[in-house]
Amino acid sequence: MIKADRLAKSFDRRAAVRGVTFEVGKGEVLGFLGPNGAGKTTTMRMITGFLRPDSGTASVNGHDAVREPVEARRAIGYLPENAPAYGDMTVAEFLGFIAGMRGYRGGERDDRVEAVLEKCLLRTVRHQPIDTLSKGYRQRTCFAQAILHDPPVLILDEPTEGLDPNQKKVVRDMIRDMGREKAIVLSTHILEEVEAICTRAIIISDGRIVADGTPADLKRRSRDYNAVTVRVAAPADEVVARLRRVEAARSVETRRAPAGGGECVVRVYPHDGRPVLEAVLAALAEKGWSAREVLTSDGRLDDVFRRLTTTADTAVAGAGKEAA
Repeated sequence: MIKADRLAKSFDRRAAVRGVTFEVGKGEVLGFLGPNGAGKTTTMRMITGFLRPDSGTASVNGHDAVREPVEARRAIGYLPENAPAYGDMTVAEFLGFIAGMRGYRGGERDDRVEAVLEKCLLRTVRHQPIDTLSKGYRQRTCFAQAILHDPPVLILDEPTEGLDPNQKKVVRDMIRDMGREKAIVLSTHILEEVEAICTRAIIISDGRIVADGTPADLKRRSRDYNAVTVRVAAPADEVVARLRRVEAARSVETRRAPAGGGECVVRVYPHDGRPVLEAVLAALAEKGWSAREVLTSDGRLDDVFRRLTTTADTAVAGAGKEAA
């Protein structure tokens, strides 16, 4: 449904996107992650045809974004960053205008408008000028125009920006539901959003893709993957010394050691994400210590994101990707 092949773009001799390649199929919700200036928005604009790539190609629903721009855009619902709208129009007038631009007339146009007003919970502000809306309602109005024509492909740049927690849940639920039948790409800085609604995530840094996989796959690359935290009724220095001798343990850290040495909380990080829980419990039992609380980690996406988007690691990851 979406195909980017070696997309590249520079501005004033600065490379914003450097050979980005990926595909998104029907039923996928792809989270597009990266720090500011990483190339996310530029890539999205090339896919939607708003920017012409310096090299490489982008296609939507089988149509080349440069050679067949009208056909490609018919298949797209696009919510750009800082989405524009006509502020003097009411919500219903604006959506009616968009429906007309999409080619809908008469009753069909009215039906499309009513459907998105209902879906995006905008009925209470339908007669309100857009300039008078809160940021959250304005964002939902712009989201409504993106889905009005029920496109097979959605490109959403920060779709929940400015929404309160209740509004975010509504939009996330909508994206998750639509993701079953559409191909969706959304950029976001909210990592919990990726875990909540995305079936796959790409991390981009300095114009290059440095990671691509399911949220669970990416979390397995975290230092915290399969890490074990235990609360033990024993002195911290003794517990740490014993657990450091566990073969599968890469490092052991004290998280909490109250004065008096009666109890401590210790975290054990494994080698290469290998399971270490059984070995930790066996080591404690060997000393006659009981674990009063045990927690295991399935990894942290924010840890992977930070590591892959720092300068040194990005350069290494990018070189590895290109060599592959």
